Amino acid sequence: MIFEISKYISTMIRTIQNLFLGLILLFLLPGTGKSQPHFTGSYFSGKGDTTYLHLLDQAYRMTRPDPVLENLSMLYHPDWNGFVEGPTWDAWWIQNSFGTTYTLLPLMDPAYRKFVENSQELWFNQIGNGVRKDANGYVAPVGSLCDCARPGWVIFKQGDGRHKIHDWAFGFTAAGIILQSELLLIKRDKAAINRYLPLLEQCVDFIDNRRDSVKNIFLVGTAGNLLAPSYAGSGRQLPDGTFEPAYLAEISINYLAGLYKIIELEKMSQRPQMVKKYQDSMAKVTAGLKWLTTPEGYFVRSRALDGTLHGQFGNDRFGYFEATPNHDAMAFRIADDSQAQKIYAKISSIPGLRPYKLIIPNFPGYDDMYETKGLFTFGKWINGGHWTTCEARMQLGYYRVGAYSDAADGFSQILKLAPVFRLDNNLTNFGSEPYQPKLPINCVYDSWGAPGGFLRGLFEYEYLADGLTVYPHIPDKITSMVQTFPIYFGEKRIYFQTCGSGPVRSVLVNGKDWSDFDAKSIRLKPDPTPGVMVVSIGLGNEKASEDFKIPAQPKMAMFDASYRDVSDLLPGYKSKSGILPDREMLKKLNVFVSQLTKEGFRESYEMAHARLILESVQVIQQRIILKNKSKLVNLPEASQTAADQLYLDTLTKLYFGLNEALERNLASKDQQEKQIATLWKKM
Repeated sequence: MIFEISKYISTMIRTIQNLFLGLILLFLLPGTGKSQPHFTGSYFSGKGDTTYLHLLDQAYRMTRPDPVLENLSMLYHPDWNGFVEGPTWDAWWIQNSFGTTYTLLPLMDPAYRKFVENSQELWFNQIGNGVRKDANGYVAPVGSLCDCARPGWVIFKQGDGRHKIHDWAFGFTAAGIILQSELLLIKRDKAAINRYLPLLEQCVDFIDNRRDSVKNIFLVGTAGNLLAPSYAGSGRQLPDGTFEPAYLAEISINYLAGLYKIIELEKMSQRPQMVKKYQDSMAKVTAGLKWLTTPEGYFVRSRALDGTLHGQFGNDRFGYFEATPNHDAMAFRIADDSQAQKIYAKISSIPGLRPYKLIIPNFPGYDDMYETKGLFTFGKWINGGHWTTCEARMQLGYYRVGAYSDAADGFSQILKLAPVFRLDNNLTNFGSEPYQPKLPINCVYDSWGAPGGFLRGLFEYEYLADGLTVYPHIPDKITSMVQTFPIYFGEKRIYFQTCGSGPVRSVLVNGKDWSDFDAKSIRLKPDPTPGVMVVSIGLGNEKASEDFKIPAQPKMAMFDASYRDVSDLLPGYKSKSGILPDREMLKKLNVFVSQLTKEGFRESYEMAHARLILESVQVIQQRIILKNKSKLVNLPEASQTAADQLYLDTLTKLYFGLNEALERNLASKDQQEKQIATLWKKM
């Protein structure tokens, strides 16, 4: 009897426990929603995994003026009204900007997009033409892009190391094709497309001249890779002091990615013969990838003329793993879903590739470089040092395979550096230390590849001639999410919201049912007219939300003359270039912004640039308050001064750059540019 009573009581206890557990699950599982933790940030809001949502919010904060975090506007350079590599790097590099620009372009407002356009123009208006000499006296072949450039100055071959034995810029040119094509596909300006297509075709021909007509892979010599000069072909030195070239895998990967985008541009220009030509080339090079693929499904670094593979992990010689062709194949969909999973599995099986959560180019160290000491030491620079331009593409790879925790871990490492103003690149000691630690602060464009990849990976935008394909990659623990900033498709601004988790179930566009989707992707057809699209996506068991309304236009930042002067941030500040705008200048800018709105130019580049200036003023005023309340991260005195000066320098440059651009546009042939410039002149 006692046993029966005890058994009955145990059963009742288990029943109560199960009911209690069921109630917990009822409120916490995806789809139930009401008691799930909620996050509301400046740029993201949602339910579920609030830690991840907070990281997303921080990532976008790093792109806009911010009182606490180093931000993208600090890389502005008025000399060419564009971005610069960094305050200590006064030019524009292809390999360094590759990941950052590619991942951030869809999110860039008209001002940021104009800055990228002007910076990349430095490469294309000094493209190799068989006559032009670079700063070292080299004359590059027609269609060769460069290592880096600034106005009236260019370096064609990789400029570090023994550049006399370096090959031309094949890796740089392939990346440049991708970046410029993506910019044109987003902007959708037919005049710009028609202008750049002949130059892009020259770039394609330049690379294609190195294609083996039998194997359909590319024979490239020393320092012809992206993270040059780590690559020395087969590593076998020839009698003339150069090194035997080899078939470099990353050229095949990025050549394919570039061709795919150029084909879309050719379609927009209605040139079917060029479409057919490039499709045939893609088919050949895709077939040629078999020569560079291991039985495990990942790509080697290169294949020597004698067939020796460099980058087959675990071999006694050349047994390192090479990250670039692999994360790029994932990022640009050269690898299909199955192969992407195999590549990720291999990367995950090699802890040495991410010792500090950030991808490094190779593990273990190279045994086929032409140098082994100094900067070439393993873990220091291009041999095992971290480059955030690569992390950007790795982030896209993580999202493709659902490795969200890896994406969060990688971005979190870079985020730690933003409030202490140590966003340097490369990062030495395998990604744990700044390259220039003796400077009071660091600020390098590469670093924004981590927030860029972390943001673009969510929806993996694919721009096409006839529309936009979106691949939602939403972490399972996020059960609802609203992205309050737009991505751009020509003049169209597109906002996204998700409900639930899992495969795509339903889609609403501006509140109406949208049927062109499958479980993994959504195919949008934005028209070219200005306006807004709101895309609500139902995932798993949830339907797309009908409550998501077209977002109101963000309130324009305006200068509040009643508040203290921005120079209070750093008493005694003296500008190195231009004049720190005073109250009267900023009042004039307020009037200009109001006039642009009244005249219908709210979405113009000039308005976006003016907004950037006014946002910068506001965050400086906010920073003064935080500083006076001791709510900023404590920095050494020299670093604190340099950080504050960076805010004031940025404001000075932005104002000076806008004024200079408007002065130039008084003589513009573009009627809108001229009209806006005239408005400014009359202020």
